[in-house]
Amino acid sequence: MRDDSRSIWSWALYDWANSAFATTVMAGFFPLFFKGYWTNPDNPTQSTFALGLANAAASVIVAALAPFLGAVADRGSAKKRFLLLFTFLGCVMTGALWLVERGDWPLAVLFYVAANVGFSGGMTFYDSLLPGVAPAERIDYASSLGYALGYFGGGILFSLNVLMYLKPALFGIADGATAIRIAFLSVGLWWALFALPLFLFVREPAVREPAPLGRAFGQGWRQLTGTLREIRRLRVVGLFLIAYWLYIDGVDTIIRMAVDFGITLGFPASALITALLMVQFLAFPATLLYLRVAGRLGVKPAILIAVAGYCGITVVGYFMDTQWHFFALAAGVALFQGSVQALSRSLYARIIPANRAAEFYGFYNMLGKFAAVIGPAMLGSVALLTGNIRYGIVSILILFVAGGWLLSRVDIAEGERIAREDLT
Repeated sequence: MRDDSRSIWSWALYDWANSAFATTVMAGFFPLFFKGYWTNPDNPTQSTFALGLANAAASVIVAALAPFLGAVADRGSAKKRFLLLFTFLGCVMTGALWLVERGDWPLAVLFYVAANVGFSGGMTFYDSLLPGVAPAERIDYASSLGYALGYFGGGILFSLNVLMYLKPALFGIADGATAIRIAFLSVGLWWALFALPLFLFVREPAVREPAPLGRAFGQGWRQLTGTLREIRRLRVVGLFLIAYWLYIDGVDTIIRMAVDFGITLGFPASALITALLMVQFLAFPATLLYLRVAGRLGVKPAILIAVAGYCGITVVGYFMDTQWHFFALAAGVALFQGSVQALSRSLYARIIPANRAAEFYGFYNMLGKFAAVIGPAMLGSVALLTGNIRYGIVSILILFVAGGWLLSRVDIAEGERIAREDLT
């Protein structure tokens, strides 16, 4: 096996590792357990408020720290060290949810926020390793492989955790509540185990003039302010980031609101869980197969096709009224979700300076944390004003159309040329 193949697979396995947190904890069991076990189930307003604050706090912490820590990691050649720190935090705090007793929601929030910071903060440094992991001709493959493995790995553990919850006696577990607590522990162990190949076999690109970590903090702050000026000057990067923020906001809104939409239309919970698992497993081959589209047409056209696909999903969602419609839309989401995320990440790697990848990916992931801000607010407001949630769903078209139009104006060739220049 070629050295770059080992590096690519070792790097991509980190997606397999940490996606278990996104599926089992964030999307699956934590919201369910939080409402029914750690908080008073008879007071849903309190639990919704506390959970909302927890998610907001984690997002704000990561969004505020990511660009600065990225700059420090670039100056001090510390991407893997920061990734190890955030991975350790995420694994330990996720596993610690096992210890939280019934009714102790403040401690559950504390552990969840810390685990979320570990998960989201680590992504800045994980993404920033991509330009050094794969040669230019394989960077799209590497990014897509990561997302594909993430969907598959996260889906495998989530399926096992759901089975443990539904059939606890089959696993010798006392009850469903204990099964969920074990599921949190399993995520921490899974994350730690499958993160090991990255730390063992992925080499961090050398920095020409590395600084000691202490001095790198001061240099990182100066570099961060300089990068803000650079992004304004680098029209290609700035335009791409705005386009990405808009269309990924639409993608995240659909991800976050699809289950709520299904519940509103009266679909059973079992169908919604089935659809969620279907997305996980269909997205695995779809993300890799979509690489052929990118290979034939180019990365930017492939992203634009995916954004157009989401436009179609949004329009069809307006007319959805039966359960099989929901499954069909879930299949459409599976086709485009991983592809638009993976290709956006690899396209961004092409247009940023490789020697400052962590810093630039800090801004990239900061926008990712602020994604799904406009979309849910717009969806909810339109639904409230019109009295019809279908109008709220179709309003998300604005984000896809605006993001796609801006992306069509991004000159990738110019961005690649500028990225090759020394921007120190």
